Amino acid sequence: MKNNTMSVHHLVQIGMFGALAAVLMLFEFPLPFLAPPFYELDLSEIPVLIGTFSMGPVAGVLIELIKILLKLVIKGTSTAYVGDVANFVIGCCFLLPAGIMYKKHRTKKGAVRGMILGTLVMACVGGLLNAYVMLPFFSKFYGIPLEALIQMGTEVNGLITSLPTFVLIAVVPFNLVKGFLVSLITTLVYKRVR
Repeated sequence: MKNNTMSVHHLVQIGMFGALAAVLMLFEFPLPFLAPPFYELDLSEIPVLIGTFSMGPVAGVLIELIKILLKLVIKGTSTAYVGDVANFVIGCCFLLPAGIMYKKHRTKKGAVRGMILGTLVMACVGGLLNAYVMLPFFSKFYGIPLEALIQMGTEVNGLITSLPTFVLIAVVPFNLVKGFLVSLITTLVYKRVR
């Protein structure tokens, strides 16, 4: 009976963290000093990461999935679901390394190392997904030449002159900033929330 109670308790927590993450996902803001305005930062990974640390990596993936599904119900998609799938994959690339590291080393140092590793993995995978999937897809889907998207990056930073420089100078740093902010806020609130 105790295992069933724990399972129900965890399912309720997963649902609550997923709902909170979906609400936070609605509040997006650009980082105009770093990337074109179509890259918007949200802090929805905070409840996902807290749930991952408190219940494990599998729970984190479920929270991430609920977040995306609820966002689709609330707001729909403007990317023919490609952006939503990429958001899920990139989110998992952040939470899985962090959660696995923390599960092995349940200390503050283990959590910090996990968040650093997760941030680096998220930045790398996010860069690759943007270069080979997201930006080419948006170019075709919206009928905007890839060069025009790159030009938007050039307007932010004159060093952006090609797809590789767009990814290295805008996308990767954007994801590093997101990982840093999410990690910092999670570090500050985790003990209180737990």
